[in-house]
Amino acid sequence: MKMLIRCAPLAMALMICTAPCGAADSPGGAERVTVRPADTGAALVNPDMGWTLMFYSNVPQNYGSKLEPADTVDDWPGLSTVYLRIPWAFVEPEEGRFNWAVLDTPAQRWIAKGKRVAFRITCSENWTPFATPEWVRKAGAQGVFYTWGKGPDPQGKLWDPAFDDPVFLAKLEAFLRAMAARYDGNPDVAFLDIGSYGMWGEGHTGGSSQVPQEKANAIVRRHIDLHLECFPRTRLAIIDDVTGPGSDDGPQPLTDYARSKGISLRDDSICVQPPPRSWYHAKMAQPFWPETPVIVEHEHYGSSKARNAWGDGTLLIRAVEEYHASFLTIHWWPREMLAETRATVDAINRRLGYRLQLREISWPARAAIGKPFAVDSTWANAGVAPCYPGGFATLTLKDDKGGIVAVLADEGFNVRDLQPGPPDQAPAVPRRCELTAGRIAPVTRPGTYDLFVSVGRRDGTPVFELPLAAGDGQKRYKLGTISLTAE
Repeated sequence: MKMLIRCAPLAMALMICTAPCGAADSPGGAERVTVRPADTGAALVNPDMGWTLMFYSNVPQNYGSKLEPADTVDDWPGLSTVYLRIPWAFVEPEEGRFNWAVLDTPAQRWIAKGKRVAFRITCSENWTPFATPEWVRKAGAQGVFYTWGKGPDPQGKLWDPAFDDPVFLAKLEAFLRAMAARYDGNPDVAFLDIGSYGMWGEGHTGGSSQVPQEKANAIVRRHIDLHLECFPRTRLAIIDDVTGPGSDDGPQPLTDYARSKGISLRDDSICVQPPPRSWYHAKMAQPFWPETPVIVEHEHYGSSKARNAWGDGTLLIRAVEEYHASFLTIHWWPREMLAETRATVDAINRRLGYRLQLREISWPARAAIGKPFAVDSTWANAGVAPCYPGGFATLTLKDDKGGIVAVLADEGFNVRDLQPGPPDQAPAVPRRCELTAGRIAPVTRPGTYDLFVSVGRRDGTPVFELPLAAGDGQKRYKLGTISLTAE
C-alpha cells in the first residue's frame, strides 16, 4: 500500500509511505517516509566558492567607488567574497608605516554580512610610476624604467623593480610578514594571490621590464617560497601567466611546483579576445581542480564587449565548465554588468563550485527512543568542482517551539567524496546509516517532531547552504516529521 502526502512547506517534494523495511527501521516494522526534494535553483553562498566582487581592480577607483558604505551588492546572487587588488605602495606608503585601512575598511563591510575577503598586492602597474613603493628604490633596490608596451627605456616614466634584487626581496618579505600577522590563518580570508611578480601581479613582463622566461622561472619560484613561508595557513593562488604567454601543453615547472605545495590556480581575463582563443590555460587547470579551487576572472566586461569578445554569455559559462571553476571574479561595475547578464549569472550559479543535492531520503515514520533506526539517502554534487572543505550530513529533530530535541550526525560519509559531472549528469551516491535519538541523555519524550537535514561539521553544526526549500535560517532544511515512541 502506498500513500501520497504533500506538505505545504515542501511544494516540490514527494513523500511516500511504503511497506516495512526491517527490524532496525522502526517499532513493529512500521511504514517509512521517502522524500525526493527538488533543487530550488537558488544561488548558494558556501565556503571555497562563489562570485568575487572586485572592489579594487588595481586602480583604487575601480570598481567599488560607486558603492555607498552600506552597499555590499547583496542583490548579486552567489556573491561570497570581496576582492581587493591594489599596489603595495598604497598599503605601505612609508617604510614600516602601513595604511591597513585601505584593506580593512571594504573588507569589514562584507565580513559583517558573513562574506569573506581575498587579496592581491601588486608590485608593477602601467598607470602609476611606483607600484612598488618609491622608498624601496631609494633604499637601494635595483630596477628598470620602462615605457609601457615598448619595454625598458631610460626616459620611461614607469619603474619595475628587479624582482630578484636582494633589497627588494628583503623589503617585500618585511611587508608580507606584517600582512601575515594580520591575515594569515584568518577564517575571513578566502585566498591570497601570489601577485608580487609582473604587470598587475599577473606574472608577465612583456610590456614592461621584459624579463626572459628562463630567468623569470627562478624568480617566481623564490616568490612562491616567500609567500609559503609567510602565509602557511592561508590559501594561496598562482597566476597562470607566470608560465609564459600561450603555454598550455606539456609540463609546466612553475605551476606544477605550486600545485605540489597545495597552491590554487588563477586565470585572469577570460574573453580578452574573440574566439577561438577566448582563454589559454584550461588544460593547465586540470591537475589543480580535483584538489584545490580554481579561480577564474573574466576580462573587464565593457572592454570585452567593445572588442566583440564577450558574445552572448555562453563563453563564460563554457569557461566555468572547462576550468572546473570554483571562484569567478566580477570585473566591471557590478550593477551595470548584472543588469545586462542576469541570465548568464543565473546559469553559472547552478554550476560554479559545488552544489550538494539531496536527491532522496527515507526514514521510518516512527522510531523507538534509544533504539537505532535506518536512514537511506542519495546525494549528488551538481557543480563543477568538489566540496573541498568536506562535511557530513546531519538530521536534527525539533519540537513545535523550534527547540532541538536530537542532533544525529552521520560521520561515515564525507560529501568531499561526491564527484562532479557534466551538466545534469552528476553521479548519485546512495548511503545507509543507523541513527539513535535519546540514548541515555538528554531526556527525550515521546512525540512527533519536525525533521531537518543539514551538512556541516562532525558535531552537527551546519556549514553549507543546500538548494532546498523550508530552511530554518540556520542552514537546516525541513523534510517532514518523525514520531518517537517509548517502545
